Amino acid sequence: PPGKPTLYGSVTRRGLSSEGVLDIAASEGFVVGEVTKKSILISCPHENVSTKFLAPYTTFSRIHQKSITCLDISSGGGLGVSTSTDGTMKIWQAANGEIRVRASNFCVLWCVGHSRGPLAVTLLDLGNSCFECLCERSLCFHAGILDTAIVDRGRNVLSCSRDGTARLWDCGKSACLDVLVDCGSPINGIAVGAADDSLNLGTPEKPPSEREVGTEGKILLLAREDKKLQGVGLQSRQPVFLFVGSDAFNCCTFLSSTYILAGTQDGNIYQLDVRNTNAPIQVIHRSGAPVLSLLPYRDGFIASQGDGTCFILQQDLDYVLDLTEADCDPVYKVSSWEKEIYTCCRDGIVRRYQLSDL
Repeated sequence: PPGKPTLYGSVTRRGLSSEGVLDIAASEGFVVGEVTKKSILISCPHENVSTKFLAPYTTFSRIHQKSITCLDISSGGGLGVSTSTDGTMKIWQAANGEIRVRASNFCVLWCVGHSRGPLAVTLLDLGNSCFECLCERSLCFHAGILDTAIVDRGRNVLSCSRDGTARLWDCGKSACLDVLVDCGSPINGIAVGAADDSLNLGTPEKPPSEREVGTEGKILLLAREDKKLQGVGLQSRQPVFLFVGSDAFNCCTFLSSTYILAGTQDGNIYQLDVRNTNAPIQVIHRSGAPVLSLLPYRDGFIASQGDGTCFILQQDLDYVLDLTEADCDPVYKVSSWEKEIYTCCRDGIVRRYQLSDL
């Protein structure tokens, strides 16, 4: 329950029903609700809280042989891309995990920024453009890149680094257009989104380059190592807000043009209103493990943590949805397409969940 100690109990399998569904009993204080072949609903009536545990629909264990640090799913749900500590990037069929040697209509943005291997990877839909193979174009990124983001349709991309800077890049010219921020502290994660019309994003000190596309009216979020979450006008480069959290910020995302989320090393997830960041709307804390990934999903969000937990909070659900992951292995990244969710983990397995029955 929010603001209270975690509730612990146990469940015991007593057998199988004639339909092949588990017969489950819970310890004192807990009640077993709906049980299907892929999920178990557990509640604690005394505290009026419930959790549904969802098992993967399928798992892909042969894409990589070592820890998977990042993944993304294409806008149509057909392809996945992932990077690993084995130093490889692979593109695969999202339905079955089969490795693809070609990818039409998609470009991959990835970067190597850390000793554990590639940390950021994104599939960029090129629409009607047809690439018979992936053509590599190197950008002379800064050292120690930790995250990337795409502006608009991808002519420009953003990066953040251990050197404390966030930079804007022109893909076509393979050139850095500008250093947007130099904050003197490592920037662990970034996100870009449209700003609420009432927000003052500032005015650029100089006219933007003609190679800069789609930056107007957008905010850049910076999740900083020095416990600060910063908002910057993407086109103006002017500060919009600065929020101080409880620990280093690892990741951030937009829920809407008004509301944002950011996760910290000590397990806090802050929800903020960008129009007034003096105090958070709410602080969600499920464990002390680092929050590693945040993803907006329907009218809520998905979060993954360093203790192997991955959960979904939605306004239309009266329970928390827990995705059953590897025991205690960090879940580095979450990606989704419609009612399918994909996770990557230190154990080297991609897990695919289906939410169509919920």
